[in-house]
Amino acid sequence: MDFAIGGVSPVPIPVSSIRDFITFEQHTAGSLKAVSGATDVPEAWFEAPAFYFTNPHAAVGTGADIPLPPGSELFDFELEVAAVIGREGYNLTVEEAEECIVGYTILNDWSARDLQRREMRVGLGPAKGKDTATTLGPVMVTTDELAPFREGDRLALDMEVSVNGTPIGRDNLRQMAWSFAELVAYASRGTWVRPGDIIGSGTCGGGCLAELWGWNGAETPGPIRVGDTVTMRVEGIGELSNTVAQSPTLHPIPKARRVRYSAPE
Repeated sequence: MDFAIGGVSPVPIPVSSIRDFITFEQHTAGSLKAVSGATDVPEAWFEAPAFYFTNPHAAVGTGADIPLPPGSELFDFELEVAAVIGREGYNLTVEEAEECIVGYTILNDWSARDLQRREMRVGLGPAKGKDTATTLGPVMVTTDELAPFREGDRLALDMEVSVNGTPIGRDNLRQMAWSFAELVAYASRGTWVRPGDIIGSGTCGGGCLAELWGWNGAETPGPIRVGDTVTMRVEGIGELSNTVAQSPTLHPIPKARRVRYSAPE
């Protein structure tokens, strides 16, 4: 997928990789209750920013139909903002990392919660619970355009999400536990970030159904269904909207072949 820098002559930006962090404490606490049953945010969460890699080939733009992941009955959205890398860097300081960010866009980290729960019981992933689609857009707003929203090293942008016109959650991007420059510096530790890399903020407080399920102790509001339209708005960036479509065919995969084994001597 390419998406455009805003302005008179939009320039396409190819998506080369997507690292998605988890940096809002409220979201972390509520969603962990729903996804893994944890009752507290683990101390390790506070020690360093955590992220996973998701599928850049599944990146789509606003207005695209989003198919239900095959085999999922608990489909969810996640309201985020993403930084776009415009300059390569290796093992960066926070100050150097700031110079590598060229702009920001909205990110919807679509999530199949039932698939995610199963995967994470194995201790690996998430994988198929996440890689059906990631929406980016509607444009990338450059860092200088968002300068009026700066509060220290944070961006104070109001964020909100609705389903079929019904408000679900809202927060402000300033609530991130780490700044984007700190996330980029961590992402580059011992490796490269390059132009087209996407760095997701993680879901804001109240920005997904799973968090609400964790707080409510039940799957209310219900999961996203075919025909539902999810709309996200972020101050200074714009509006992102997608409608959920029918799932592609679920092709069966057999269970593992069990093999007898013994511990090495």
